[in-house]
This record gives sequence, structure tokens and C-alpha cells, in this order.
Amino acid sequence: MDPVIIVGAGPVGLTLALLLTRQNVPVVVLDEGPGKDEPRPARTVVLREDTAALLERLTGAALAEHGVRWAGWRSVRRKQVMTEIAFAEDDPAAPLHIAQHIVTNALRAALAGQPLAEVATDSRLDAVEQERSGVTAHTRGPKATWWHGSYLIGCDGPRSTVRKLQDIRFPGRTAVERHAVATLRTELPWEDHALLHRMPPWRSSGPFAGEVTARPLPDGAWRLDWLLPPGKDLVTPEVLLTRIRETLTGWTGSDAPAYDLLDTGVHTVHHRLARRWRAGRVFLAGDAAHLLGAFGTQGLDEGLRDADNLAWKLATAWHHGPHEALLDSYQTERRAVVAARLRAADQALPVLRGGGLRGIVPGAARGQDAQFTDGHLGRGALGAPGDHAGSPLTPRHLEAAIPVDTPPGAQVTDVRVTAEDGSFVRLRDRLGRGALLVVLIAPGTGVWDRKHWVSAGVMPRLAAAVTALPHPAELLVAESYPGAPAHSVLLVRPDGHLVTALSGVRPADLYTAAEATLGGSAPEAEPVAEDAREREQEQKEQPMSERAATAEAGSGLR
Repeated sequence: MDPVIIVGAGPVGLTLALLLTRQNVPVVVLDEGPGKDEPRPARTVVLREDTAALLERLTGAALAEHGVRWAGWRSVRRKQVMTEIAFAEDDPAAPLHIAQHIVTNALRAALAGQPLAEVATDSRLDAVEQERSGVTAHTRGPKATWWHGSYLIGCDGPRSTVRKLQDIRFPGRTAVERHAVATLRTELPWEDHALLHRMPPWRSSGPFAGEVTARPLPDGAWRLDWLLPPGKDLVTPEVLLTRIRETLTGWTGSDAPAYDLLDTGVHTVHHRLARRWRAGRVFLAGDAAHLLGAFGTQGLDEGLRDADNLAWKLATAWHHGPHEALLDSYQTERRAVVAARLRAADQALPVLRGGGLRGIVPGAARGQDAQFTDGHLGRGALGAPGDHAGSPLTPRHLEAAIPVDTPPGAQVTDVRVTAEDGSFVRLRDRLGRGALLVVLIAPGTGVWDRKHWVSAGVMPRLAAAVTALPHPAELLVAESYPGAPAHSVLLVRPDGHLVTALSGVRPADLYTAAEATLGGSAPEAEPVAEDAREREQEQKEQPMSERAATAEAGSGLR
């Protein structure tokens, strides 16, 4: 079978390529660039717990050593501290701030060692043709050629050629926020703590609004972002240098604070959402499918979750034949999550940026600060990873289903488990291999060698049930799981989302849940027919912010 073609060699495309090769699916990555990211100190990303762990699993690199996990978060309004949060050392919930080129180059290095991966540099896509059995892509440049694949995924950014060739609309809002960015090396009074300072007392007139964010980087470096007011006022070097000195003076109390300027730029935030994320054998992921990022939220997080969601579904279809309902669920699940984040941000914008009477209502400032904190720390409606509670893959009417602290569709908690070879590993380490995970909660097993209990009690019956599932599955045993009683059984998807928790060993319910996770046993729809139905529905819908839909969304720094 032909490889999967991935268009775009940014973090999302490279992550998807690694996830597929780990599941024995060959890939071709079409990279329009030279195959190396040049260092840009002002181009950084903030990774949450799940996405940082995903990248470290794939690359084998300790990314935290090349970035900074925040020791804490501080929010200040004028001179008043509104929120102060401290993270314990090595707390995985602490956001990781790291230069994007380090992430990309680590992914490239990991992919270079994969025999199932081919990276074609200096290859710019200019045509895509679909057939019933596959897809063909043409690239121009020094290596102009035709590429034949089983599927094609557009991870080629906000100006996605793949999206344009498939005639998929990308409506939304342009320039929701603009930030002047400077990365510099200096000493600030709060080591490794991120800071959001709203309405600082030293703010002056000019092309800057009253908000500045400071995020720590390694070696004493910081990325500072100043919110710019609406409009297209130019930020001249002189104005930016004045604002740097003014901000550092206000924070340090020094009349001439020392600093070494490393890089500058302007970061523009757009809010856009592609109408469709699938067109037959062509899919969109990352910035090609969505743009978001107001209030400290990070679009790369959602792009990496796109890749994690899509990879195991593509691998299942590649190895086991058409699974149209399973492939359709990628758009259903991921688009719903991103749409909810965008709605939350759009609803919050008038309140948090509007000012006026809302800003002087008692308690309003703290309520606004809580929303900013949620966005920056990856919590709440603005920042938390979404779940798939309404997914078409959710099993229905399981008699043995029980509630645990993780609701169905949400990401599982990372606990220690015993693998089939008897070794102790983290549950998260078993993700991304294409297999379903079946976890038995068995207190006391951790103090015994596996050989003493693997053939005792419920284990033989559960092992037989796992072997009989309609998809490869791995049986794991955990001493405990939050909210799960002894002898309960958890079914976990390859991307780490909980399918269900069952009371005891129930082979029939376990099989039904696994079958639903694969899209059920309903007749498969033809991809071409399904694509036609989506296009018909798209024509009936009124585009979101049609007036802005004609402006393509190129972003600056990410």
C-alpha cells in the first residue's frame, strides 16, 4: 500500500509522521524548505503537560532541559498582585516554554532515523488528485515529481495550499490581537516565573496597550510580549527600545537596567476555523485547519492534539482497510474541541478587552484575571485540553459501565502500570503505538512478581477477552487509578482518551466498547459520496464572519 503523504514539515507534520511510523505506516513528508529551522529566539511555544509528554515520547529528547518549566505564575493589575501560583519542582502541570526551532529540529532528528520515513526538501505542492484507491500529489522545485499516497494530510500552515486546492473555506476573524515581541537576556526579580502585567503604572501613550507578558527562557533570557491596540500602527525599533527600557525600569527599579537584545518581531493572532477537515482522502491538521491564540492560548498545542487523534485512525485504516466512520470522527472530535475554544475566546474578548463600566464592577477584575490565568496555564474553557464526550466513537448502553474520576472521552491520568513483560512503566508511555489499552485495577499486585498473579484470579479470563477484541490491544495492570474501585477495567484509546470503565471483567461489554471505538459495525460510507454530502451541507451554511473570510490568515511569530 502507498505511503501517507504529509504536506508541511513543521512541528505538527513531523509529529504526525513520527506517530505513523511508530505504527508501521510509511510516510513521505513534503517540505518546501531546506530541511532545517533557523534559530529565532522570539519564535517560541508554550507546551502543556500532555503535548510536552507527547513530544518527549516521540523524540526521546528531554525537551525540558532545552526550555524552562515555569516555577510559578503571577498576574498583576496596576500594582496589585491578582493571582500568584507556585509549581513544585518537576511538576508536569507547569507549562514548558521553549524555542520552536529546538522542538522542530528534535522532531527532524528523530524522523531521520526512521526507515519508513522519507523527507523531500525543496518540494512545494501545486496539485492534488484523488482516486478511489489513493491520492496523487505534484511538487515543483528542484525535485519536481508526482507522489502517490494512500492519504494526504495538509499540515502546511495558515496559508495552506492543500486547503486551497480542496476549495475548503477558512472563515473567521483577522488580527484579533497583535503583540510586539522582544527576546532579551536580563535579570528580573522573579526567576523562572511567568508574569502577566495589566495596566502597568508606567504605561505611556504610543502604539502599545496596557498589557505586557514575560515568559522565562534558558540562560537568563525572557520573551516579552506587549499587546498592541487595534489597528496597523508600525512598531519602529526606536519605539520598541523605549518600551523595553520603560518596562524593565518599572519592574527592576533601575534607571538603566542592563539587557542584551536577542530578537524582535510582531506576533499577530487570528481566529479561523476550516469548514471541513476532511475531503475524501485528504485531511487538514494544525494551522491549516484552525488558528487561535488570544489570551495566552497556544495554537501548537491543538495542532499536536490533531496529529495524535488522526494518527491511530489513519494507521487503522492503512493496516486493516476502510474505516470511514473512524476517519470521519477525526473532524467531528477535533473540530468540536477547537470550535468550543474559539467560541469561549470570542465571548471573552468584549469583556476582557472592552473596558468601560465592566472594568469597575466589584469583583470584575478578579473574574477577568481568572480567565487570563486559565488561558496562560491551560485550564478552563480557554485553555484546558478538550474531551470527546459527544464523540460518535463513544459506546452506548454498557450495563457494566461505572464512573471514575476521568469522564469518558477525557484524557486518562498518568499512573504507574505493569506491562506484559512484567516491567513497571507509566501509562502514558504505552500510548501512540496503535493498540487499545486495557487496564485492570488490582491493588497489591505491585509488590508481587507478575508471574505469581498473571495466571490467577480474573487475569486469565481478562487476557482471553483482550485477545478476542476486534483490534490489537495491550493488557496492563495498575495498583490504583483515581476514582476506580478494585477489579475495575479501563479501556483507553491509543491517543490516551478514556473509552469506558467497567465493573469487573465483562468480555461482552469490553468487546462492544472496542467495536464502538473503531467506528462501530455500520456499513461503511463511500469517501467520495460522503465528501459530496459535506460539500452540499457547506453550501447551506452561512460562513462565519463572511466579510473577513477573503483575507488569508498569515501569522507572524508563533
